[in-house]
Amino acid sequence: MSVDQKSSETPESPPETSGSSGWGMSRTSKLVIVILLIASFVMILNETVMSVALPTLMEEFTVSAPTAQWLTTGFMLTMAVVIPATGLILQRFTTRAVFIAAMSLFTAGTALAAASSVFGMLIAARVVQASGTAVMLPLLITTVLTYVPADRRGRVMSLITIVISVAPAVGPTFSGFVLNSLSWRWMFLSVLPIALLALVVGGSMVKNLGETKAVKFDVLSIVLSALAFGGLIYGLSSLGEAAEAGAPVPPAVPLAAGTVSLALFVWRQILLQRTGSPLMDLRTFRNRDFLVGVVMLLLAMGTLFGALILLPLYLQNVLGKTTLETGLVLLPGGLAMGLSAPVIGRLFDRYGPRPLVIPGTFAIAISLGMLTQLGESTSTGQVVVSHLLLMVGLGMAMTPLMTSALGSLEQDLYSHGSAIVNTLQQIAGAAGTALFVTLMTSATAANIESGMAPVAAEAEGISGALLWGAGLGVLAVAASFLVRRPPTESAPEGAPAH
Repeated sequence: MSVDQKSSETPESPPETSGSSGWGMSRTSKLVIVILLIASFVMILNETVMSVALPTLMEEFTVSAPTAQWLTTGFMLTMAVVIPATGLILQRFTTRAVFIAAMSLFTAGTALAAASSVFGMLIAARVVQASGTAVMLPLLITTVLTYVPADRRGRVMSLITIVISVAPAVGPTFSGFVLNSLSWRWMFLSVLPIALLALVVGGSMVKNLGETKAVKFDVLSIVLSALAFGGLIYGLSSLGEAAEAGAPVPPAVPLAAGTVSLALFVWRQILLQRTGSPLMDLRTFRNRDFLVGVVMLLLAMGTLFGALILLPLYLQNVLGKTTLETGLVLLPGGLAMGLSAPVIGRLFDRYGPRPLVIPGTFAIAISLGMLTQLGESTSTGQVVVSHLLLMVGLGMAMTPLMTSALGSLEQDLYSHGSAIVNTLQQIAGAAGTALFVTLMTSATAANIESGMAPVAAEAEGISGALLWGAGLGVLAVAASFLVRRPPTESAPEGAPAH
């Protein structure tokens, strides 16, 4: 279908907010969002599902740890390269076309991964999976921002928090269950029927919401975007590899190339903003509430991914837990975040972001402080409680931050704001992982040189890295007092102003 043609289906208009109940929108729009939520959860789950499986895959394909890590790094790299273009993709193509393309890519990648006979084939499959995932999440967020009334947006955005935060958190648990009794291929085979069902059902039921418009893709912007965000993600990921086992390319090279490309990309977008067709509209950063929300989201995502990489290492290498036991220890935190998300969303709709973000960041800082006490004799219960508090705190912060940041933008900037947030979250995840792993590895090596036993040295290294995480938590607490309800949103009757 040409972008200048109207869809054969009549696009649905945003609903009236007066007198509405529930999500305050039509059944068609609600159905579209539910399908997008389910599809996005399954896709994002795959971003971290490989972490527990890496030792098994290293043995299966006879590859080293740095090479095996490309199963995760390649996924993140692809996301970082594709997501910046989604702002224009969502304006140029219909909702249904974008959904079918994204879901088809993910389904094909999942099938290819399950059938992989060589390591290179598995890497290629992960890239195809990530290409679909990168488009689906911005599609979901933009749809919610456009069609859910502002005074009910928090409860729906809280479900997106489950997708963004809980899905990666339960990924290791899911893979631990699978690997405990089945082949690694079942990590993909078990997801494939769900992906196929979502493709068939969604392809027939997802309707076109809104109008498309002919916007130009600037080739130079796409190239600079790929070099900038791809270089930064690769460089940050290489920092962890270099600290642990050496990286094939010095991290400074891709980091320098990414930084220079990013500067050129920003310059190019500022020029294109005068013509109305930037790949990523940076005027979003002129909005004070968007800027504050994004900075705090980056701190939250960096902390989340850093903890997700260190806690499984601690549980397995220090406490001697199996992959299944590791998954079970981390499961309560993921479930708590998921179960609390709808409540947090409703509270946001009534009271705004500040009464949730401030205690949420305090919970993050306190939980990371508790995790700095991890040692060789720490009880499993202490780990569970600390992790649970961390995940609840992240849930209290992330839903209000994302909703208020994106909701503060004008409607024609929603797709660009969503692309920016999702791109920067990938960079924050890579930066958090690199920071925590590098600090842990350096401290562990120093402890061993000083004569400490390897297990005790790693325990000290992990707690030392988490101490820096606690410092980031304190920064988040200070920044939380800058958060406010976006002035573009009217508070519901009876709600206090912030």
